[in-house]
Amino acid sequence: MVTFTHGGNIEELRTHLENLGLTLGETEERLIKEKSERLIMWREDGELVGHTIWHASNTKQHPNGEPREQDDRHILEDELGIEGDFIELHEIWLADTYRGRGYGSAFFNYFEDMVREKGYDSIVYYADHPAAMSICMKRGYKQAFGVELDGITGERSRYYVLAKEL
Repeated sequence: MVTFTHGGNIEELRTHLENLGLTLGETEERLIKEKSERLIMWREDGELVGHTIWHASNTKQHPNGEPREQDDRHILEDELGIEGDFIELHEIWLADTYRGRGYGSAFFNYFEDMVREKGYDSIVYYADHPAAMSICMKRGYKQAFGVELDGITGERSRYYVLAKEL
């Protein structure tokens, strides 16, 4: 059974990612260091098997105060109907050997409840992984296409923007 805990040792996360051939990005490290609760560790029998990074955001500006890009704002407000404050699901990662066990669905149950408890009514997730998009679509997330971002692997690609009003 998978469990989810907020906070955690950033060095443990860094080592875990390096073992997967990945690195912890500057933005992700900054988000975690600013507020450790933004890191959710996924564990099975005490072993780190995945993680999530999230943060509060807004359709008008990024958390650092910079204005949101016009294309992104158009997608959020006009195509997906998200206005104002929301929680951004910044990154989800689950080791390949643990996929297909229902952990993604369990996480989204946990995460959507957490978002409600924090007083937010919308979640936005920029995704390019088919399994993540499939889970979101089954859970009623709306989808739009069109934002270019640097992903967890460091490669720039086109992402789908998924959003759900709770």
